[in-house]
Amino acid sequence: MNVVVVESPAKAKTINKYLGSGYKVLASFGHVRDLPAKDGSVLPDQDFEMLWEVDSASAKRMKDIADAVKSSDGLILATDPDREGEAISWHVLDVLNKKRVLNGKSVKRVVFNAITKKAVLDAMAEPRDIDVPLVDAYLARRALDYLVGFNLSPVLWRKLPGARSAGRVQSVALRLVCDRETEIERFISEEYWNISALLKTPRGDEFEAKLVAANGKRLQARSISNGEDASKLKSLLDGAAYVVDSVEARPVKRNPGPPFTTSTLQQAASSKLGFSASRTMQIAQRLYEGVDIGGETVGLITYMRTDGVQMAPEAIDAARRAIVDQFGERYMPEKARFYSTKAKNAQEAHEAIRPTDFYRSPDRVRKFLDADQIKLYDLIWKRGIASQMASAEIERTTAEITADNNGQKAGLRAVGSVIRFDGFIAAYTDQKEDGEQSDEGDEGGRLPEINARENLAKQKINSTQHFTEPPPRYSEATLIKKMEELGIGRPSTYAATLATLRDREYVTIDKRKLIPHSKGRLVTAFLESFFTKYVEYDFTADLEEKLDRISAGELNWKQVLRDFWKDFFSQIEDTKELRVTNVLDSLNEQLAPLVFPKREDGSDPRICQVCGTGNLSLKLGKYGAFVGCSNYPECNYTRQLTSENGAEAEGGAQNEPKNLGTDPVTGEELTLRSGRFGPYIQRGDGKDAKRASLPKGWKPENIDYEKAMALISLPRDIGKHPETGKMISSGIGRYGPFLLHDGGYANLESVEDVFSIGLNRAVTLIAEKANKAPGGRGRGTPAALKELGEHPDGGAITVRDGKYGPYVSWGKVNATLPRGKDPQAITVEEALALIAAKASKAPAAKGRAKPKAKAAASEGKATKSAAKPKAKAAAKAKAPAKTKKS
Repeated sequence: MNVVVVESPAKAKTINKYLGSGYKVLASFGHVRDLPAKDGSVLPDQDFEMLWEVDSASAKRMKDIADAVKSSDGLILATDPDREGEAISWHVLDVLNKKRVLNGKSVKRVVFNAITKKAVLDAMAEPRDIDVPLVDAYLARRALDYLVGFNLSPVLWRKLPGARSAGRVQSVALRLVCDRETEIERFISEEYWNISALLKTPRGDEFEAKLVAANGKRLQARSISNGEDASKLKSLLDGAAYVVDSVEARPVKRNPGPPFTTSTLQQAASSKLGFSASRTMQIAQRLYEGVDIGGETVGLITYMRTDGVQMAPEAIDAARRAIVDQFGERYMPEKARFYSTKAKNAQEAHEAIRPTDFYRSPDRVRKFLDADQIKLYDLIWKRGIASQMASAEIERTTAEITADNNGQKAGLRAVGSVIRFDGFIAAYTDQKEDGEQSDEGDEGGRLPEINARENLAKQKINSTQHFTEPPPRYSEATLIKKMEELGIGRPSTYAATLATLRDREYVTIDKRKLIPHSKGRLVTAFLESFFTKYVEYDFTADLEEKLDRISAGELNWKQVLRDFWKDFFSQIEDTKELRVTNVLDSLNEQLAPLVFPKREDGSDPRICQVCGTGNLSLKLGKYGAFVGCSNYPECNYTRQLTSENGAEAEGGAQNEPKNLGTDPVTGEELTLRSGRFGPYIQRGDGKDAKRASLPKGWKPENIDYEKAMALISLPRDIGKHPETGKMISSGIGRYGPFLLHDGGYANLESVEDVFSIGLNRAVTLIAEKANKAPGGRGRGTPAALKELGEHPDGGAITVRDGKYGPYVSWGKVNATLPRGKDPQAITVEEALALIAAKASKAPAAKGRAKPKAKAAASEGKATKSAAKPKAKAAAKAKAPAKTKKS
């Protein structure tokens, strides 16, 4: 009997069926050990020795694997076919060697790109040894990310309070987002005009032609820069006679693109389906590991972390047969298509993402998949089969027209196209973001019959004013595309990097666009000022290339670390003498458009509007940066740096305080103010003044006397409970609007309910809350949102919604879902990982890392399985979770 180690229990169950009784397949649940989340886990002074640690959950699994190996004939390591998968096999083997259970038994490594019976059996027939250069590349990447996170993040904490962390890839990705925001702020819009003519042929057909030349000069894009010039050209065309100079129709072929890579799949899923990068990878993981189809678990797609664009020869043959079957002979080209990758070193998993069987069309598997799974599978299947289909044949017609107004001449052009044969477009059409040209091109549709030398009748002249627009903000898809173009990050890191930026609250997402938060911009400006080299695009790309060269066996990984550490450590040491005033001076200049926005009255934006003499500047507080006056404490003017969506804080440029009226009971003035934590209402002055922050969704410009009085008067007495005789009141607390009665709380749906709810409704809500718990006291167990199945150790795993958000539950273990995670999308593998991470947390012990040190532990880390939740970074246990992210 041979022991086979894979990563997930879902794969273990399926592969065990394929291999039969001669094999025992066990799951490692991703990584079995990791660097402890504390300083000193990588030792540069000891030639970068790395101290690994196995957490309690992984220790139990490794004991099961070790016990099985003791009584086996050999060990087969069958983890994923990429750098991270190779590392997991290496870790498992190293732990087993330390346990001394192998005793000379055969150890082989196998990889398969798809979880199908044929792929697995073919892989088992061709075992190999562990790829040492690939493991070395993993070790180098892990050490680099650790050294950057644990050395650069503390600098931020000391010099830039409120900043959370920095990372090798994370910080460069953040710089891309911030640089784009700076471009937008500094963009100066320019006026331009477009002029076209609606013309009619002698046969009565109308079409539109654009002005492209005037008075012997070609007009470039946006060359008509003002209304005066546009008016002159419009007058010329209004009185002109029109003659067709030439008509040219030429055939054009459009070829399909290659099958998906990790990044192109994430981009297409974002553009077409609205999926985030992490959501795309979660769904793809399920499709890869297998779904139940007619009683058999089958992997529907090949491995989803790859930068390769080629398909296996047998897959190409299968695609060509499916093309004939699904679309007809004409749609299959004479020769198969072969693609070459644009990546510098496509080493992750060489084959592109494709269906494991092209005869499993989306219609045939639709009933076995949920809504999101079928959407993504449909995308992968169509792109895969389109990559082997015939070219689209398009006829593009161009008509050149002369307008003559008493010797003044202008040239116009009409362009149209028609698809003569749709080819691959019958299966898949591309969709781009931000105004990029799509597969259909930017030409108009079919032009009517137009003949050379014939006269045309003018119907109408259109002259339209436009203004240039700033470059668009990045979406997740376009940021991934840009990172790939620059050579920053690799397929397994894109989703994790974007998730880190969101989790650290360095960026927010609004209408799928990434907007840098003030914290993110401050961190980027600081790094650009004092760690310039380490956020440069070329430097980061060059380091990625070195890691790829390590994986190819061309560079020594320890030497790469030595070269990096020498300069990096020196830079860290230089910041020890850096004064906070130097930091603020640099940030004031670098972030001037953000810190000192222009004022409508044209006054100096750096002069305090309250005292009129103080200079405004960034200030650093315990909770981050804000803008304050240099005359403090005589002048206590402060302003939030930005609001949550990255725009200038509402009311930030107004004089403070704004008088709203007088409290009729106390006689004190009510004022609207803006502080470092946002706008608020204040009654009276001095230390004893009562203050109330504006609730979420309330804008300062909409606050009047009535709203201010209602807010400052909270809590609001509603009436006495008819049974207890005790007062019921409403208010707004840390967790939102609430009802209070006899020391117990009940949530309200909205802030407006606080001011409008009546006694009857309040009594009903209190009763409903009491009925949720046994005996009317305490908090009952929430109903399950989703049943996930049985835990390997027995007991049901469920998803529930609690006071602090959704969580997974098993027995007495409750593990909160990561921020933004859809509770309906959680998989059993992800739930097991969260439970394992939660269960591994022990009471505080000596030697425990400080919370800030732990927060840096996962920065820049190339993780790939959902088994390493966000909670790991802040775990209070000595041993954090050691499994992979998806």
